[in-house]
Amino acid sequence: MTGTSSPPGTSSPPGTSSGPSGPSSTPGTIDVLVVDDDFMVARVHRTFVERVEPFHVVGVASTGEQAVAAVDELRPDLVLLDLYLPDGFGLDVIPRLRTAGHDCDVMVISAAREADSVRGAVRHGVVDYLLKPFEFEELRSRLQRYAAQRGRLLTTVVRGQADVDRVLAGATAPASTAGALPKGMSVETAELIEATLRAADGTLSATECATLTGISRVSARRYLEYFHGTGSADVSLRYGVAGRPERRYSWRV
Repeated sequence: MTGTSSPPGTSSPPGTSSGPSGPSSTPGTIDVLVVDDDFMVARVHRTFVERVEPFHVVGVASTGEQAVAAVDELRPDLVLLDLYLPDGFGLDVIPRLRTAGHDCDVMVISAAREADSVRGAVRHGVVDYLLKPFEFEELRSRLQRYAAQRGRLLTTVVRGQADVDRVLAGATAPASTAGALPKGMSVETAELIEATLRAADGTLSATECATLTGISRVSARRYLEYFHGTGSADVSLRYGVAGRPERRYSWRV
């Protein structure tokens, strides 16, 4: 649980980079800036984020001023923002980023339980609001949901109102199958598989998809076949020297 212990791992000093500055060098990577005034908590959050594909922590900041400077330098895709900072309230950082022309997304991670804080976060357009303390699985599911939503926003083609509604509502499946996942399948894993397929450069096998998502090959194959059955994914066959042809999947645009 965050704020109580620190898992193994290293952390950059607040306000410093843990990787190259600027946009992601690896296609599909989501760069993250962690902002928290407690160095040990920031270290835990960084370790948690690094365990979730395709996220990569590029820096850590401990104040609002450091956060603005770090976004200027590192250009992250996502900022994990604490609200109780030593030089001001965290939400005040967001308009400063927008005024500076930064369009990075912001996910609040804070102990602030006041209704005004939540309402203020919504007005500032945060993508999520997670209360401390929390377990790794809670953060992972929210990061995976964000990755899936981000993939939809980057690749969606608007043909009509239904397409707009699906993006705004965060739906991942076609209208005819939304909310109709087979028993034993989770929305979070379906979103993760979809985001992975969307980000892939070409096609993926079940084994490759399992490696990228951290789930078993059997589970990956089941979700891939589900998407193929609903018409969301295409399947092609790759023939080798011997044995069965390999089934390869791609997201249908």
